[in-house]
Amino acid sequence: MPERVDWQRTLPFIFLHLGCLGVIWVGWSPVAVAAAVFLYLIRMFSITGFYHRYFSHRTFRTSRAMQFIFAVIGNSSMQRGPLWWAATHRHHHKHSDHEEDVHSPVIKGFLWSHIGWLTSMKNFPTDYSSIPDLKKYPELVFLNRYDQVVPFAFGLLMLGIGALLEWLWPASGVTMWQFFFWTFFVSTTVLLHGTLFINSLAHVWGKRRYQTDDDSRNSWLLAFITLGEGWHNNHHRYPHSTRQGFRWWEIDPTYFGLKMLSWTGLIWDLRPVPERVIEEGRATPQTEA
Repeated sequence: MPERVDWQRTLPFIFLHLGCLGVIWVGWSPVAVAAAVFLYLIRMFSITGFYHRYFSHRTFRTSRAMQFIFAVIGNSSMQRGPLWWAATHRHHHKHSDHEEDVHSPVIKGFLWSHIGWLTSMKNFPTDYSSIPDLKKYPELVFLNRYDQVVPFAFGLLMLGIGALLEWLWPASGVTMWQFFFWTFFVSTTVLLHGTLFINSLAHVWGKRRYQTDDDSRNSWLLAFITLGEGWHNNHHRYPHSTRQGFRWWEIDPTYFGLKMLSWTGLIWDLRPVPERVIEEGRATPQTEA
């Protein structure tokens, strides 16, 4: 299948980015911006904690209901369905920074690894053969097949909440369209690029503690943006761990959130980093990018 742009699937992403320009006309308010930040955080957690660490790597266990709830929240981020995401990511780990990797900056450059691969016709199908553990759930297959339903419903919900706030709390200065543009367009666009930076920047910029068979890097800045995903070299050394910040000072908010969820019994069996991997990292000096 050729690497040409699939315009039908790419137009929603173009629409998403152009929509951010709407803030020029609707302005801002503390309520709209705070809501955008909150939705960024909760949806980033759904992507990093569930799309990535759960669906892609199965680093902990949870119930069928919980996996569906967080699949829906993650799907609202316009990063496609959980099965496509997991299948693509498993393929990435199998071929990281080699010719078969669909988004390696080492092979095809930064721009392709960041956004170009996401528009390519050959990268839209889901490889169900790589996710036999997930394709048995019809509700997840539905979300994956109709991955634009949840973002559309999310947009309507933001419009509704914005209208309600404008009516009930006029002193806040928030309006329906202002709330909608900040929570749907701005929050989702920033979230998308924050996630994509792990595909692109985390393979060219940062420090390497482990000599993995790829060019993965650790970056505190990317870890801050993505709630812990920036400890990417750690992750590529041992992707089976729930935790990606292997040292005490490598802050991993996603892991903290998952740990707190485990205290409630909603998730369980969080997989630790083996001590041998920790010791290996202590024995090897970090190298700069």
